[in-house]
Amino acid sequence: MQHTVVALALVIFFFFPQLAYADLTGQVINITDGDNLVVVIDKQWVRVRLAGIDAPEKNQPFGTDSKQSLSDLCFWEQVTVASKGKDQYGRMLAKVRCRDVDAGEEQLRRGMAWVYNRYAKDPSLNPLQEEAKVAKRGLWVDPHARPPWKWREMWD
Repeated sequence: MQHTVVALALVIFFFFPQLAYADLTGQVINITDGDNLVVVIDKQWVRVRLAGIDAPEKNQPFGTDSKQSLSDLCFWEQVTVASKGKDQYGRMLAKVRCRDVDAGEEQLRRGMAWVYNRYAKDPSLNPLQEEAKVAKRGLWVDPHARPPWKWREMWD
């Protein structure tokens, strides 16, 4: 019986990983940039990367604006964090809700981030980016805006 329960738990974890992560709540204590924040969850500092988006780097045009946008939305707020796993830097990849608004989606709506198509698994993100682009919101006022993954290539 015990082996059956363990086997079932492993099957759920490997084939349905979204079920292995329950929504968490915490308080945002730091905004690192437009797609990274630090949340205190159960008295632990957790570095969180917003899933599905990539915001301008700090030294990139709109980097400061993007960070401020996320700060205006989430800093010092109680948030809900839906973990999607970890990235290669050990940060939790997550959907984060601040003031009942999905922070990643809002960054896209405001024109403060790109959909990170290489990793994004949510097809509903692309229309949000397109809407901001058409309206020339945020970084989309620049017709030559360069996504962060291309910007980083310049510095590698």
